[in-house]
Amino acid sequence: MREQVIAQKVGNRSGMGEKRRSSGVAQRPARRARDGSGGSLAARLRGMISYIPLVLKLVLAIALGALIFTGYRNAASATFFQLRKVELQGNARASAEQVQTLVRREVSRTGVWKADLNDIAARLERLPWIRTAVVSRVLPDRIRVRLLEREPVAVVRTAAGRLYWVDVDAVLLGQMMPTDQVPAFFLRGWNEEESEAARKENSERVEEFLDMQREWVATGLSERVSEVNLADIRDVRTQLTGDDSQIEVRLGSTDLGKRLKQALDVLDEQRQTPRGPFISYIDLTQGKHAIVGFLSGAHAIKGVVDATTSSPETEAKRNTNRATRSDGNKQESKNDAAQRDKNKRDHKDRTERKQEKGGERPRRILPAR
Repeated sequence: MREQVIAQKVGNRSGMGEKRRSSGVAQRPARRARDGSGGSLAARLRGMISYIPLVLKLVLAIALGALIFTGYRNAASATFFQLRKVELQGNARASAEQVQTLVRREVSRTGVWKADLNDIAARLERLPWIRTAVVSRVLPDRIRVRLLEREPVAVVRTAAGRLYWVDVDAVLLGQMMPTDQVPAFFLRGWNEEESEAARKENSERVEEFLDMQREWVATGLSERVSEVNLADIRDVRTQLTGDDSQIEVRLGSTDLGKRLKQALDVLDEQRQTPRGPFISYIDLTQGKHAIVGFLSGAHAIKGVVDATTSSPETEAKRNTNRATRSDGNKQESKNDAAQRDKNKRDHKDRTERKQEKGGERPRRILPAR
């Protein structure tokens, strides 16, 4: 009898293998650790390796920032950004030379790239005639400056007699040139101190002056005014022009146009009288009456006269009355002199008749004891 031995195939592990393959993932036996700390060391290494990309990114970012900063400094200080031209716009009265000099001085230390534009603009606005300045850079080597100039509105006569233009902010702009248009009249009484209080006072003066100028030009009164003294705004005074240049008109603080017209009317009336050439001022500060002052050196014309109701007719009547009174006084003097002469002759005749009669000697009157 033969015995058959059926050898089992290595590649086919009976039905168990089929079941395992059909059931899912095959399980492998876990490796035995050689010692107890082996697992934790490997985990640490893997954690450290996972942080390497993050550190590398941080180092690269720092290096890139340093590179950019170094390049910026080198570029800013390079001759490529040195100032070569200043473009100026909007200057009519402002000095182009002053603007160019200031900009070049400030930019030469930093270059166009690093120039402090706001600081340059602030420095430019301190120059005469410049109200606002807008400064911009035009890379690589230019600076552009756009100016808005101050507008002159009045001419101030200083204590030294110099004439300066000022604007609405009471800023002294520059001396009046011979080629400038002459204003209607000048402003006096300027506070020349360098302080905020002085600037505020002068601003009020300019505002008051502009109001008067508008009114007086519209009514034609400005043609007879040379300058206005606003040292005290509550006591406004004007100096007349032309043949009346020695006459001062005192207006007070209110109704300036009305009072000036009244003063000029009174002046025109008084000019028709013998006292006209001796008028030195007209005071209308009281508002109701015009007080006329005369030069103190005029003979028989002294003091102050109330000229509110004066007119050529009234003055003629006054002159006639004075002449009549003068003639009457002269006639009375003549009559008195004639009467005295007659009395003397009569007395002499009586004395001579007594002596001819040989009568009485003239009695001698003894002084009383």
